[in-house]
Amino acid sequence: MARTTSAHRTDLDGLRGIAIALVAVFHVWFGRVSGGVDVFLTLSGYFFVGSLLRHAIDAQQQPHITLGAAVNPWPRLARLGRRLLPALATVLLAVLVLTIVILPQTRWNAIGQELTASALYYQNWYLALNSQDYLAASSANSPLQHIWSMSVQGQFFLATLLAALAGTGAIVVGARLFAPLARPATIRTIVGVAVLTVAVVSFWWATMRMDVNQQWNYFDTLSRLWEPLAGGLLAVWMPTWRVSRWLRTVAAAIALTLILTCGWWIDGVASYPGPWALVPVGSTLVIIWAGAAQRPPRGRHARVDDSPPLLSRALASPWPVWLGAIAYSLYLWHWPLLIFYLSWRGTDHASILAGAAVLTASVMLAWLTKRYIEDPLREGLLRNERPVHERPVHERRVHGDPSRRATSARRRHLGYAPVLATVLVILTVAGGVGVRLWSQHVAAVHVDTADLDPRLYPGARALLDGVPVPAVEPQPSPLEVIEDFPATSTDGVMSDFEDPRIHVGVYGDPTAPRTIALAGGSHAEMWITALDLLGSRHHFKVTTYLKMGCPLSTERTPRLQNGVPYPQCRDWSRRVVDRIVADRPDAVVTTSTRPRVGAPGDVMPSTYPPVFERFTDAGIEVIGLRDTPWPHGPDGAIDTPTCLADGGTADTCGTDRAEALDRIDPAAGYAQRNRRFHALDLSDGLCDANRCPAIVGNIIVYKDWHHLSATYVRSLTDGLGRRLGRALPWTTDHDP
Repeated sequence: MARTTSAHRTDLDGLRGIAIALVAVFHVWFGRVSGGVDVFLTLSGYFFVGSLLRHAIDAQQQPHITLGAAVNPWPRLARLGRRLLPALATVLLAVLVLTIVILPQTRWNAIGQELTASALYYQNWYLALNSQDYLAASSANSPLQHIWSMSVQGQFFLATLLAALAGTGAIVVGARLFAPLARPATIRTIVGVAVLTVAVVSFWWATMRMDVNQQWNYFDTLSRLWEPLAGGLLAVWMPTWRVSRWLRTVAAAIALTLILTCGWWIDGVASYPGPWALVPVGSTLVIIWAGAAQRPPRGRHARVDDSPPLLSRALASPWPVWLGAIAYSLYLWHWPLLIFYLSWRGTDHASILAGAAVLTASVMLAWLTKRYIEDPLREGLLRNERPVHERPVHERRVHGDPSRRATSARRRHLGYAPVLATVLVILTVAGGVGVRLWSQHVAAVHVDTADLDPRLYPGARALLDGVPVPAVEPQPSPLEVIEDFPATSTDGVMSDFEDPRIHVGVYGDPTAPRTIALAGGSHAEMWITALDLLGSRHHFKVTTYLKMGCPLSTERTPRLQNGVPYPQCRDWSRRVVDRIVADRPDAVVTTSTRPRVGAPGDVMPSTYPPVFERFTDAGIEVIGLRDTPWPHGPDGAIDTPTCLADGGTADTCGTDRAEALDRIDPAAGYAQRNRRFHALDLSDGLCDANRCPAIVGNIIVYKDWHHLSATYVRSLTDGLGRRLGRALPWTTDHDP
């Protein structure tokens, strides 16, 4: 294995530019993952680990380097900060301003949290915890989704830097006791084994987690570590076989072809960072190897063409290198510009012309950011920067005397760099304070609509009972309704996605002799507001057995709405059914239908009746609540509060009834076959003959994409009570 060289590889600058261009093009026009991010991560690992390795070797070879200097992280952290933070802060400030100007207030708090997550480099974990899809762009996507990869890169840089400096210190101390530790070959072996070990563990973890929770796996730092470490491993152990130029050219050409095309034939969201990510990562390694310096030939007359392969020279040409120079800023700018454009136009897709405009604007902003923000702050604030002649070619390609022209530019940077840094810091702090104040404002929003005047706010009674609706502003407001949770959520008795425990809440009349169990997922949970009132009014107890996203089912491989496997649901559902049968309530209330996938209407899944029969065979009555319409229109799903806050109306933010619901409750036929099962349909309290409006009786119906607001459920209490009384007469004060 040959020792890595510190010579700058301009061909890899070009490869970086092509990779980021692929990311932008696939995002804007094709809604697919291109593999460009994986190339970017691999290159980052190659450069960073190679730099740290050289530092570790130099610490042994140069006696004047003290132990403190060898393990001091601040110089490298400062360089990382100068390289990464100026452009990131600029884009985050732009996103903050554009959010206020373009997006409705209902989205401000979520984007504010992502601004913080992005600035502090944990955006990937934020997205993982919030189950955010990273696929096709739409107006509903966050303008900061793409920062997840920057967060992974930042976490990799920090962890690797601290580990490398600690290892360097250990080697410095150990070499005093055992001299062979100071040899470059020994240091290279130690570093290589450490990098290989972590990379193998990371690759195993990424592969194993694909079948457990791919949505989380996609953003998981541990799952992603193997990609930059693969590049780092090549920086440590570069193969040194002598290979002819034409063979290296063919290998690099095949590798580049795979990088350019893998976005079409690999589903990156479903497959990365598992084994399929070896395609872009491995291709990147081949291109790095193909352009690396070859081992000198042996013998006096040995002649081998050692010039770089044709593809490496092409990647090192001016345009790819220039694109590589702005690649970081281009990556930061392209996604928010796309999302804000889609939001401004109210569409989920960019046309060819609109996409071209977005890409052009992204390139222009990237160049301006690099020219007037990145370069001044990187060069102007670093007074002990390396000499001009040691800089990469793309940083000093100027007309005339490069040293004199570059020195002149640096002097200009020195003049206004402190002012630029001060302005950027002030704006960043002000933006952070603004985000914090808005978050506190949203957190302080208190939704208390229990005492709304029923004459002004009839809600569902307007549809069920024909109550007149006066002209007043709807309640809660779009900003307030997103906080309009059912009591079980605020009381903490609902299991979240990762919580395997069964939490039992008690509502209604806790001392009553009869009990209704409310069980299932969030679409069962939202009815607790009405059942709690009915239980208190008619003297029955309501116990809750609830888990996020988990309707009672015998499905072997449950999945979340976005298609992610949810094995925790299967286990919880089995255990909670056993628990309910053992607790022996008088009746169980749960959902009995779901929206039909890929077609209009709704359906009762075949995995629901076996659960119902477990209860009815045990002598427990089952109330099967028909699921409520999931708001959607011609352009897809509708977030009702955001739609209304963005100027929509009850009708334009509503849903066609025929698109959401079958004409007859799909559970009605099963109710005729199982006399202890009662199909209960409240669709007429949500929809008229043709539409399911977003506002009914001056109350906003939904609190998010598909959950009823607690205020609206409260207005359904009487309607639910009448239907429940027909199935269970004892729920109406024992008066049939």
